Amino acid sequence: MNIAAEPDLLDALMRGGRARASPGPLTRHTLALILAGGRGSRLAELTNWRAKPSVPFGGKFQIIDFALSNCVNSGIRRIGICTQYKAQSLIRHLQRGWSFLDGRFDEFVELLPAQQRIEATWYQGTADAVYQNLDLLRRHDPRYVLILAGDHVYKMDYGRMLEDHVEARAQMTIACIDVPLADASSLGVMAVDGERRILRFQEKPARPAALPGRPDRALASMGIYVLDAAFLYEELLRDADDPCSSHDFGKDIIPGLIARGAHVHAHDFTESCVNTSNGIPYWRDIGTIDAYWEANVALTHVVPDLNLYDRDWPIWTHQEQLPPAKFVFDDDDRRGTAIDSIVASGCIVSGSIVRRSLLFSNVRIDDCCTIEDSVVLPNVVVGRGSVLKKSVVDKHCRLPEGFTAGLDPDLDRRRFHVTEHGVTLIVPEMLGQRAHHLR
Repeated sequence: MNIAAEPDLLDALMRGGRARASPGPLTRHTLALILAGGRGSRLAELTNWRAKPSVPFGGKFQIIDFALSNCVNSGIRRIGICTQYKAQSLIRHLQRGWSFLDGRFDEFVELLPAQQRIEATWYQGTADAVYQNLDLLRRHDPRYVLILAGDHVYKMDYGRMLEDHVEARAQMTIACIDVPLADASSLGVMAVDGERRILRFQEKPARPAALPGRPDRALASMGIYVLDAAFLYEELLRDADDPCSSHDFGKDIIPGLIARGAHVHAHDFTESCVNTSNGIPYWRDIGTIDAYWEANVALTHVVPDLNLYDRDWPIWTHQEQLPPAKFVFDDDDRRGTAIDSIVASGCIVSGSIVRRSLLFSNVRIDDCCTIEDSVVLPNVVVGRGSVLKKSVVDKHCRLPEGFTAGLDPDLDRRRFHVTEHGVTLIVPEMLGQRAHHLR
């Protein structure tokens, strides 16, 4: 398909479908708190040296950029970020790319590392991460607190959710989305009544309950919460005093509220989603290597499910100053070519072919290579005559001449990490290279 020959399609990609929100009374009185301290252990070696929210995505972004951009585009400009696990790369990214908010207008992105402010422990759970920063929340005196996960990819107008919360007169509102029943066991699953009041909530159930009349779907939490600030403070103090609690929103806070009869409301993501594909809202929990690979490679489709070309709801990030991508040689036996691919700035493709792949910044591909269905992170060098298929290559890898991956699963398993669905993950340490070391 030629997008340029389809003016309606091109226009739709650029416009996105919803104008950027202007700050309103609700968003101006809201403080967003992004929980970004998790490792994301199911991403295997990809998170050995970084927190899951700082994993690169989409050729130029980090995963946390989506939650941050949603805040800014929604008109929420007071943002705290709770960090813990191997946070240095995340902190560096935030300092370089998210320092444009102006404190003179009470706008900020504030880092909230686990620093034992209240007691001599690190963050024990999602609720505890908020509890340990109660003094900072009280100091900013918001009317509403928006709690977000920093490791999901989606576009959402949080202002719509705030409006729903106020109109429902809820004490807590949870954003929800229906998901395949097979995927629901890794999420919080809920049941609601006709007015979307949550009647039951179970975190990561072994046997998730299906939606009424839809045996193959379940209603799942997106890990996005809105609470009245005063109500949140009371519940966090109650939870902190409970010696039997694991201090987690999904495991403790939400089920406890429902059991005590509190008004916990389910917000339908379709009402606030900015990005839909064929009427289906886009939201991805990129929790595994397979999911990570699939979500990135899907961006190379002619019309991807996630629209990154939307001028009305852009994704903001740190933009390193790099030269344009370059493709060299046009000989019969070596031609620098990229087909159905995304190639970021600073890349040089020298006499090689790239198909259905995504190259992050500063990737160097030498002569006579074939890269197919692969995700190559920044600052990777691919040696002459190499072949990559269905692979994820981490930052700073130096692939030697004649290197292969994705051709022989048995051989790859002896050297690298191969997933259940046949995606090969390669990190520098697997190659005997020390991108991170002390001595």
